[in-house]
Amino acid sequence: MSHAEARRLLIEKVWRTTWGEGDVDALDTLLGPGYLRHGSDPQPQNLTAFKAAIVSTRAAFPDLTTTIDDIVVDGDRAAIRWHSSGTHLHSFLGVPATRRRVDVSGATFARFDGDLIAEEHVTWDPRALLSALGIISVGQD
Repeated sequence: MSHAEARRLLIEKVWRTTWGEGDVDALDTLLGPGYLRHGSDPQPQNLTAFKAAIVSTRAAFPDLTTTIDDIVVDGDRAAIRWHSSGTHLHSFLGVPATRRRVDVSGATFARFDGDLIAEEHVTWDPRALLSALGIISVGQD
């Protein structure tokens, strides 16, 4: 098995265990201790904050499923295209449960340092989530 294939399989396994089953400690086998996750917030999340965000998200959307649509690994870089679905059954980011079905998608770009991911840059449209929850209207006049 190639190094790239081993990395791809590890990413798939850890995402399935973490996002699908809620075992956030599985991230310790994929993400380094100095891990940083860059997203829409000005400050990146460290590993502890990322785990807490996953726990919070799964609590609000207990039927959450996250599917990896595609992974490309090239040297110490990986690009992951994904989509998630779930029903908003508990408060999330101060928004009371709406019981609405939510579908979002995005991409994660990762950089490995040795065998572990040191940092990720995540891109997705939070307006899709806010629109699905009925908080904002997107694309309507």
